Amino acid sequence: MSENLGFRVRRAVQGLTPGYFALVMATGIISIGMKFEGYEVISFLLLTICATAFVVLVCLNVWRFASYRTSVEEDFMDPRRAFGFFTFVAGTNVLGVRLGMDGYFTVTGTFLVVSGATWLILGYVVPWTAVLGPQKRPVVATANGTWFIWVVASQSIAVAAATIEPVFDSMRGELALIAVASWSVGVLLYAAAGVFVSLRLMLYDFGPEDLTPPYWVSMGALSITVLAGARIVEMAEAPMVDATRELIAGLSVVFWAFATWLIPPLIAAGLWRHVAKRLPLKYDATMWSIIFPLGMYAGAGIYLGQADRLPIVSWIGRVELWIAFAAWALVFVAMTFHLFRTVFLSRGPVRTP
Repeated sequence: MSENLGFRVRRAVQGLTPGYFALVMATGIISIGMKFEGYEVISFLLLTICATAFVVLVCLNVWRFASYRTSVEEDFMDPRRAFGFFTFVAGTNVLGVRLGMDGYFTVTGTFLVVSGATWLILGYVVPWTAVLGPQKRPVVATANGTWFIWVVASQSIAVAAATIEPVFDSMRGELALIAVASWSVGVLLYAAAGVFVSLRLMLYDFGPEDLTPPYWVSMGALSITVLAGARIVEMAEAPMVDATRELIAGLSVVFWAFATWLIPPLIAAGLWRHVAKRLPLKYDATMWSIIFPLGMYAGAGIYLGQADRLPIVSWIGRVELWIAFAAWALVFVAMTFHLFRTVFLSRGPVRTP
């Protein structure tokens, strides 16, 4: 039994998806939303789960890199999975921002340094290995919703920089530059990812099995762009902020409207996939890519409504927050059951790894 369990754990680590930090992203953003609304107990419980998941996933990924480097390299070379590595950047910053809300700004700043360096490295490595490398052409045929995670990572840096800007007075100019620059890069990356994914949908065969949960990140990327924009607008005077404040404020409202418009088509796509085409609905790690956009849309709406005095936007965000929380609970239970069933409770024969 112990040998079986050891093999199953090793197999799970070897096949760990690069995008599993979406669990941290989803849990953290809902914790932030609950903190916004004053639900301290729920927010703290979610923070605990978020921090625990972050530590566990960091350890598992270090183990995977040390013991199964070939599998990691294969992920970097796969355009369908490689952009999932950016979930580490976004997850680190979401957790850091949530800890900053409790006054741990040094941790937020430290996480920002780590995630910023990782974002820069991945921003050059992933496009080179997954898109410009020796992949079968055309690479655009493999574009999917995970490509939008690069946008989310960029905007998470903007949010983290804006979060600690009021605390680190001596670095306000530098933090303003980081926030505005990463926000701007994220906007342009969204446009590029949107073009590539649209070409994939229009030019190549596309069935229900291709309509995976990460397509929801197209909405989540817009939502975090809204949140980052609202935080930048509230930053103290700095040359970079002053030059872009009105532009960012206006575009944030436009992006929120577009994110809202995307929700019905995404729901319809899910119904088409699982009801019309009867594709079984079962737990998959990519399901966290649905929960994060739901939570981010809620958080962005609450914050934007307060910052720009748009009560209807805040009200929609509050309703969405509870929808996101209910969806999070369902997926968390499904994940727990899946892990116990496939890793801890399986009685299958031992196979050679």
